[in-house]
Amino acid sequence: MKNTALTATHEALGAKMVPFAGYNMPVQYEGVNIEHETVRKSVGVFDVSHMGEFLITGPNALALIQKTCSNDASKLTIGKAQYSCIPNDDGGIVDDLIIYKLKEEQYLLVVNASNIEKDWNWISSKNDVGAEMRDLSEDYSLLAIQGPKAVEAMQSLTSHDLAAIKFYNFEVGDFAGIENVIISATGYTGSGGFEIYCKNTEVKQIWDKVTEAGAKPIGLAARDTLRLEMGYCLYGNDIDDTTSPIEAGLGWVTKFTKEFTNSEALQEQKSRGVERKLIAFELDERGIPRHGYDIVDGQGKKIGEVTSGTMSPMLGKGIGLGYVPTVFADVNSKINIQIRKNAVPATVVKLPFYKG
Repeated sequence: MKNTALTATHEALGAKMVPFAGYNMPVQYEGVNIEHETVRKSVGVFDVSHMGEFLITGPNALALIQKTCSNDASKLTIGKAQYSCIPNDDGGIVDDLIIYKLKEEQYLLVVNASNIEKDWNWISSKNDVGAEMRDLSEDYSLLAIQGPKAVEAMQSLTSHDLAAIKFYNFEVGDFAGIENVIISATGYTGSGGFEIYCKNTEVKQIWDKVTEAGAKPIGLAARDTLRLEMGYCLYGNDIDDTTSPIEAGLGWVTKFTKEFTNSEALQEQKSRGVERKLIAFELDERGIPRHGYDIVDGQGKKIGEVTSGTMSPMLGKGIGLGYVPTVFADVNSKINIQIRKNAVPATVVKLPFYKG
């Protein structure tokens, strides 16, 4: 089991630790609902240092990214980031990721912790253009400072105007007394804030100053309920090697202005239409939908499975995502979630669940 540079800090704070993607990670501190509400109403900080970072450089760095990723990275200028996915050869997804343009011919790819080795091997296998690749995952830490009060609470820690950094833009500069830190206006909670990339040797100082400035430590359980209230996909649940970006509602990051892995087949799928779609649903009655529960029609016939589900802390009702045949995918369609012996009625809704 790997540790992050902050594992001892989390343990000292009394965090409940669990194995996640091969790392010993804090799942909660005070409790998931309190932590969730902190991020929605104030500011919290997550240690997400288990995430992977690859540096792609050289004259053909962009060519390699364009070939392996679905979004159009040629649109990136220095200081901008982009959400994308890595399609496989069979219509599925290797991973979803964020691409940062650090300099001309220099890009940072941030990938999911559970897929570091898989992604590295996949991208390497496609690198016939001679792009230089470095895996920085073991040397770098990542903190997500999230919530509506993030700018106000963190401004004293940097000379950069945090309010001026637009969503999916970033600055490289001073933060909490450390130089050359990436300050990125990104995050997976839907409540605004920043992600801070620094070296492992620097993260303890940054964590201490961030918590002193008012950010409460938040565990991975709240990270999951926060992202689910926004309808953001979690790799391994809502997207995987068998789900296409078109089925998953990721057509907006799948750009057919260039060729990439399996782009022809995906373009055909987009124009022909898909047979199943990832939908969002709310339970009409009490109950908590869980990953793996069956989705059934009015006659009790299985039509799909819940990929992510929880009791929404902000809405106070059961919410979830799952794949169903397209005929059931329209907003306001009625479906049922099989919770033990009960088929609990649910309604297909438009995302996000939490409107803020």
